[in-house]
Amino acid sequence: MTVAEPYLVQPAAGVYAYVQPDGGWCLNNAGFVTGGGRTLLVDTAATERRALALRAAVAAAGAAPPRTVVNTHHHGDHTYGNGVFAPEALVLGHDNARSEQLAAGHQLEAIWPATDFGAIEITPPDLTYSDRMTLYVGEAEVQVIHPGVAHTTGDSIVWLPRQRVVFTGDLVFAEGTPFLAMGSLSGSLRALELLRSLGAETVVPGHGPLTDGSAYEATARYLRYVAGLAREGWAQGLTPLETARRADLGEFAAWRESERLVANVHRAYAELAGEPEGVPLDVPAVLRDMTVMNGGTPLPCHA
Repeated sequence: MTVAEPYLVQPAAGVYAYVQPDGGWCLNNAGFVTGGGRTLLVDTAATERRALALRAAVAAAGAAPPRTVVNTHHHGDHTYGNGVFAPEALVLGHDNARSEQLAAGHQLEAIWPATDFGAIEITPPDLTYSDRMTLYVGEAEVQVIHPGVAHTTGDSIVWLPRQRVVFTGDLVFAEGTPFLAMGSLSGSLRALELLRSLGAETVVPGHGPLTDGSAYEATARYLRYVAGLAREGWAQGLTPLETARRADLGEFAAWRESERLVANVHRAYAELAGEPEGVPLDVPAVLRDMTVMNGGTPLPCHA
């Protein structure tokens, strides 16, 4: 499979989104804010090679080397490249993003052993926060906000109120299927309400092309669809896999990684059972079910 090269988009002065097409497994978005001789980076990348390419893109834009990296959550496609920027850069994330990253370790290598991730040193946040914090990059105000349990238990939204740009992390997958295996369906719906309240003009999703606030409603429609599907399957005593395999995805069928539906039904079932939001699921079982949903073919890492 040929994957298109990453590209930069500049939605506002001093604000850049680094987009890695096609946004599928292991191909996340990053970005950076630069001004006053300083640069703040939002997320890194899944492999050493891709993180080095991100570092080169920052330099090619004329920005100073990043001295702060904000991780929107712990998943390796957003954090494996932290070590390329540390120790020169301080890594910032939610309290749970640090503990989750340490617990996950080299999880991506376990899932995709054939992928060349390069020399990856797990580099969790040096500085953590619990609710929200504000940083300044030159004259740019950068608000880092925890939306509660959503995609994971340790998500961060990066909001630039003056530029009306928001980096959502994996609260939004543009043209891709949401993934709730390590978070919460109900919490994700609440996080979308928080994102709506910000009034961003440009939305930089965790994966996929830049978008706007319409992405929130599309994501919410999918989440409500999953909730209804899960309630029906739960009431009939079906397994998550049985429920997912009989589903008609309708408008969501064209979204990338449709096999994530079964992982999302697993999460919905846990919430129907009264489990706390974000309670750990049986990840190997979820991965096995997604492989079945993917036609029996292992999930592809495109990095």
